[in-house]
Formats: sequence, structure tokens, C-alpha cells
Amino acid sequence: MMENLNTLFNKYDNKKAIGSFNVHCLEMLPSMLLGAKEIESPIIIQTSLGTAKYIGFDLLVSTMDTLANRYQIDACLHLDHCTDMNAVKEAVDAGYTSVMYDGSSLTLEENISNTREIVEYAHKRNVSVEGEVGSIGGAEDGLIIDEEQAKYTDIDEAIRFVEETQVDALAVAIGTTHGQFKSKAKINYELLSSLSENLDKVGLVLHGGTGVSDEDMRKCVREGMKKINVGSELNKSYIELVNETFPPALDAPLTSLRKLLNPANDKIKEIVKEKSLLFQL
Repeated sequence: MMENLNTLFNKYDNKKAIGSFNVHCLEMLPSMLLGAKEIESPIIIQTSLGTAKYIGFDLLVSTMDTLANRYQIDACLHLDHCTDMNAVKEAVDAGYTSVMYDGSSLTLEENISNTREIVEYAHKRNVSVEGEVGSIGGAEDGLIIDEEQAKYTDIDEAIRFVEETQVDALAVAIGTTHGQFKSKAKINYELLSSLSENLDKVGLVLHGGTGVSDEDMRKCVREGMKKINVGSELNKSYIELVNETFPPALDAPLTSLRKLLNPANDKIKEIVKEKSLLFQL
């Protein structure tokens, strides 16, 4: 069934971090939840604002609700990295069970003020809220933050942010980067340990999992990460499989488009299973 982050964090505490997978088109969605079902794992499906507008808030909510009930798994629908407060509220009203307001590019005071407003709005509707302190580098859905702009999360700022906003989850910058395919992430474990020790009442979130080795990922989970985002790898893998299946079809009669998409959907399912198992304690 559809749950918010708090419910999932409490239910699976000391068992695993929960994989949060970016869906880019509706065709991906059934395979993602089926993958979670096959290993009896909870799953968070997250969308960028661009994807939500492309598919539709209402269609995403109704489809997620149908699939979560079909497979009888714990699932959450989460809006990722949204800087538009009105759009965040629209997602809440549409039935998303979790949202992220990203005010990390603002001053700390502005970030706290805006995030607190979102928390008050969302909590009245039993919707969890993720915030961000620090800046996670890389590119995601058109948002580009270069290495000079990216900065580690400041522990004192994070403590103040959580206390004054009452967010349920916090995205922290510890050295990971969105879409980092060409190099290995250099994670600041001392910072992660300090964040985990001082912010034990909030779910820490790892963004930019691409480029993080399996060994480092397991260590991040052991050190207290509760939610792990997976996005770029899904998008890249889907495109690669579609590129393999579509060109040959141009030289032969096309009987059904779904036959061309099935290999890509199967790959997405396997990634969901592989990552969800990796995130177990």
C-alpha cells in the first residue's frame, strides 16, 4: 500500500535503507514495483517535477496506488528535488505520500522558512517532507550544480535546519554527485558519522549514488543512511536497451511496440532488485 517516509523508516529501521528509484516514463513503473515484489522489498518511486508534469500528478498517483495494491508491497510516491513551493503543494494535494522541497540554493534562513511552510502544509495531510542542506553536485533533470558550487553539509546548519523545520528526511552532501559515471565518489565518512550521530530523529538521504562502489554503499547504509536515491543508472540503462531493440525493428514488420520496450523494462526490474538487496543491512 502507499505509505509516507516515516512509516517506511519506522517499519524497516535497523533492517535496510530503502531504495528510491526515479521513474522517467509510465512504461517503467510496473516493472519497478514488480521487481520490489519479487524480493519482498519496500520501494520508493520518485519523480522529478518534469516527469510529474509529463505524466500527470493524478495519473502517477492512481497508477502507483493500483500497483502497490496489486503486488501488496509497501510503496511511497515521492516528489524529488523541487524548488517550486506551489508545485510541491500540488503534488501533496494530488496524493503523493512524500515530497522534497529543495531550498539548498537559498540562504539558510530562506531555506528554513520555506521548508517549514511546506512541512506544515504536508504534515496536515499525512505527507512526509524531505529537505536539503548543502549542495549535491552534478546534473539532474536540467538542474546543474558544478563542483565549485557544490558544498558539504555543515553539521551545525543541519541540526538547526532539522530542529526548526521538523522535516522527516534530510538530503546531505557528503561527496556524492548526481550522474557521476566517470569517476568514483569520495565520501566523507567522518561527516556522515557526525550527521548520523546528531540527527538520529530524521532519515538521512543519499543523493548521487552513481559512482558509489558497492562497498561504500553498504558502509553508508551501516552508517545510518535510510533512503538511497537511484536515478541516472535507470535512465541510462533504459536508453541503452531501447537503442538496441528499436533499430532492428525498422527493417522488419512492427507487430507491437511493447515487444521493443520489454527488454528495457526487464532491465529496470533487475536494477531495482539488485539495488534493493544491496541496501540491506
